[in-house]
Amino acid sequence: MIELVALNRQYQRYKLDIDRQIKEVLDSASFIMGAKVEELERLLSGYVGTKFAIGCSSGTDALLLALMAYGVGEDDEIITTPFTFISTAEVISFLKARVVFVDIDSQTFNIDPAKIEAAITEHTRGIIAVDIFGQCAEYDYINSIAAKYSLFVIEDAAQSFGAKYKGRRSCSLADVACTSFFPAKPFGCYGDGGMVFTDNEEIANVIYSLRGHGKGTHKYDNIRIGLNARLDTIQAAVLLAKFPYFQNELDGRNRIAEVYTERLKSKVMVPIIEGHNFSAFAQYCIRFEKRDDLHSYLKERGIHTAIFYPKPLHLQRAFAYLEYSLGDFPVAEEVSRDILALPIHPFLSLEEQDEIIEAILSF
Repeated sequence: MIELVALNRQYQRYKLDIDRQIKEVLDSASFIMGAKVEELERLLSGYVGTKFAIGCSSGTDALLLALMAYGVGEDDEIITTPFTFISTAEVISFLKARVVFVDIDSQTFNIDPAKIEAAITEHTRGIIAVDIFGQCAEYDYINSIAAKYSLFVIEDAAQSFGAKYKGRRSCSLADVACTSFFPAKPFGCYGDGGMVFTDNEEIANVIYSLRGHGKGTHKYDNIRIGLNARLDTIQAAVLLAKFPYFQNELDGRNRIAEVYTERLKSKVMVPIIEGHNFSAFAQYCIRFEKRDDLHSYLKERGIHTAIFYPKPLHLQRAFAYLEYSLGDFPVAEEVSRDILALPIHPFLSLEEQDEIIEAILSF
């Protein structure tokens, strides 16, 4: 079986470093908000280029914390994309705000900034742009719209940690950025984890408080209603062990993507990466009219592929109350019908990639 991701190969490669970091946590018996969480926050804020990095329990909670810090609630509207994992819109609905979807760009699959302004109303508070599959959205355009209407922008960088947009790193491109350390992400831990990045000290301080039950100056000084959304110390240790190898992994993902693109571009629609972007390639997604048949064909040959995403969010039952219909966001709907993710990870061998490509070409 050729896996979509290969976490066991990764662990075996970095086993000594990961085991050492975890043992240090076990020896310290500091399992909740231990020193390694602060160490990771300092390391990643420096890497990204923001003043603050706040570790939390998941990418979903990172988004939720960001919206809570802005006081988002009932009667507020947040604009986002229907072509993403449910977390992006789920957190908006959880706070009883209204999700307002905007269709995506047909080439990058990110939110189409040219369609955002028409969706803005007097109730709009902010925009969540998603860096889908590891490529950053068009933040200069999006931020200029937000500035015009006094809106905040959140970068959903769950799939793009390590990517670049016009020379700037993902997670530094909006008022607040949120990433995920889910194991299958380009930079993942071995459980759930996430982080919020910002240069805004006021927002950062609120998020620090919110992630720990709304605490103030000490544990039993609760100044607001918050969450239990802390980053586990062992997960921080895993990330610290993996970080020295991260750039090599990103480069490996891009080399694999280049081979796929060169050899498949005449037969299927391959990803388009804007010239000013460096993608983290969380996924390498092709488009093909007979996607489901190809998906089955590859599975029969022991090649694991996946469909991200088979149904856009505006057509999901969970969002039926928004009263969107088939045809409202035609680009997202079309992409969902024919998109397929191929195996891409830095431990994919040339022989395995050749087997994948030859199978696709033979189909």
